[in-house]
Amino acid sequence: MSHYKCAVDHKNMATELPLLRVCGSASENPHMRAFWASTISFFLAFFGWFALTPVVLEVATSIGICENQLFPPEKFPNRPAYLSYKDLNSGLTYCSHGVRMKGGQAVDCEVPTKLDDPSDLSELNVDLYRPEALAECVCTPGTTCRSVISKANIASVAGTILLRIALGTLLERFGPVNVQCSLMVFGAFWVAMSAAINSSWTYIFFRFCIGLVGAAFVTNQFWCSLMFAPNVIGTANATAAGWGNTGGGATQIFMISVLFKPMVDAGLTEDAAWRASMAFPAMMMISCAIMMKCLCWNMPTGKHYDPRITGKTQSPSMWDYWEVLKDFRVVVMIFQYSACFGCELAMNNQLATHFRTYFQLAASDASYLAGSFGMMNLFARSTGGILSDLSYKYFGFPGRIWAQFLCLTMESVFLFAFGNIDNSKPWYLALALLVGFSLFVQMAEGTSYGMVPFMNREQLAVVSALVGAGGNVGAVITGYFFYDLIEDELLPFRVHAGYVLFWALLSPCYYWPDKGGMFRGPVEQSPQKSPESAESVASSATE
Repeated sequence: MSHYKCAVDHKNMATELPLLRVCGSASENPHMRAFWASTISFFLAFFGWFALTPVVLEVATSIGICENQLFPPEKFPNRPAYLSYKDLNSGLTYCSHGVRMKGGQAVDCEVPTKLDDPSDLSELNVDLYRPEALAECVCTPGTTCRSVISKANIASVAGTILLRIALGTLLERFGPVNVQCSLMVFGAFWVAMSAAINSSWTYIFFRFCIGLVGAAFVTNQFWCSLMFAPNVIGTANATAAGWGNTGGGATQIFMISVLFKPMVDAGLTEDAAWRASMAFPAMMMISCAIMMKCLCWNMPTGKHYDPRITGKTQSPSMWDYWEVLKDFRVVVMIFQYSACFGCELAMNNQLATHFRTYFQLAASDASYLAGSFGMMNLFARSTGGILSDLSYKYFGFPGRIWAQFLCLTMESVFLFAFGNIDNSKPWYLALALLVGFSLFVQMAEGTSYGMVPFMNREQLAVVSALVGAGGNVGAVITGYFFYDLIEDELLPFRVHAGYVLFWALLSPCYYWPDKGGMFRGPVEQSPQKSPESAESVASSATE
C-alpha cells in the first residue's frame, strides 16, 4: 500500500490534484509540496518582477527625471509636454487661451486677441501660461521621463530571454529546488537593492537584474512535470502557471494600497515610502527560498534530482535549436506566443503608467485597474486550455488551431478597441474593454498549451524553451518599437493590435499530414497514441 498522501501510479507520480491536501511529511506528500512551492515561488517572482511599476512616477520624481523637474515651466514655458497638457479634474489647460500651432506642431500658447490695454504686456504674460495646471510629475510621451521608463520596461523583459532558454540545462544539472531557490535569492537581492535607485541608469539597470527572476516559470512547469501523472499534468501545470502569473496583477494593487499609501499616510515622504516598500517582496522571496530548500523534494522518490527520471538518454546539443528552428511552424508559434504572453508582459509594464498619466487617476485607483488585467489569470488561462481540449475532442487537431486563431483574433479586437478610448470617455469603459482584452490574452496563452507538444515530439524541451522565450521577445519588440518610439498615448495600443492580428492570420501555416490544418483534415493515418497522449505531454508546454 502506498505511503503517499496522493494516489500515485507505478512511477510514483500523483494521479490526482487535491489542492487542499497539504498535510504529511516531505516523503509522504512530495507532490503537493512541489505544486504549492512552484506556484507560490512563481507568484512571488512575478510580484517582485513588477513591484516598481505601480510606483514608477514616484521613482521618476525621486531621481529627478520628470519634465517639470528637468525643465521648470517658469524657465522653459514652451515645452511641447506643457502646451498640450490639460487637467481632467479641473478642466484647466496649461495654455489659458489655447495653443498656437505652426506647421502642425504646438509652438506656444495662444495670445488673446483682445486686451483692455494692448500695451500692458505684464498682464498678458501672467495670463498666458497656467503652470499650476500641470501634474506633480509630467511624464507624457516625448519626454525624457517616458523614455527612461520605456527603456527600463524593455530591460526588465530582455534579460529573461536567454536565461529561460539556458534554464533547461541548469535544471537537469542542479534540480528544480536548487534552481528555484537560487532564482528567488538572486531576485530578492536586486529587489531590495532597488531602494537605492538614484539615477536613470540605475533604474534601468535594476529593472534588468530583477527581470531575470521571470525565468522562474521554467522551473514551475518542469517541477510539476516530475510530480504529476499524465492524466492530471495538464491541469496541474495550467493551474500552477495561471495562479503564479497573478503575481503580476497582485503587485499592482498591493504595492500601492497596502504598502506605499499607508506609509505616506503614516508620515513618510513619498520618496521614503516607495523605497521602504521594496523590502516586503524581497523578504517574501527570501522566506520562500528557505522554505523550499528545507521542506521540498525534487522528485517523488527522493530529495535529490536524478535526470534519468525523465528518460533522457542523450546529452542536449546546441544543434538541436537549429534543427527545431528550421521548421517554419515552430517560428510561427514562437511569434504567436510573443503576441499573447509578450502582450501580457507589455501590459504589466504599461497599464499603471497609462491610467495615471493619461486618465490622470490617483495611484491607488490606477493600481486597481492595472491589477485587474493580471488577476484574470485566476481562471482565463485554464479556460483557454479547456477550449483547446474541447475543440480537439469534437473537431480533431484542426479544432486546436481554430481555438488559437480565434483567441488571438479576439485579443487584437479588444486591444484595438482599448486603444481608441480617449480620456474624454469614462474610465470604466476602458476597464470593460481591458477585462475582455485580458480574457482573450490569457486564453490564447492557454490554447498554446494544446499545440506546442505537437510541434516536434522528439525536441519537445527545445520547442518549449524557444516558445517560452518568444513571449519575452514579443515584450521587447512591442516595448521598443511601439511604446517607446511612438510618441502618442493611444496609437501604440492600436499598432500592437495589428501586430497580434498579423501573427493570428498566419495560423493557416500550421499543417501536419497526420493531424491536418485549419482547412484540411489529415491525409495520413496518425500513429497509435501511447498512454501518455498528446494532452498529457502538454505538461512541458511553455507558459
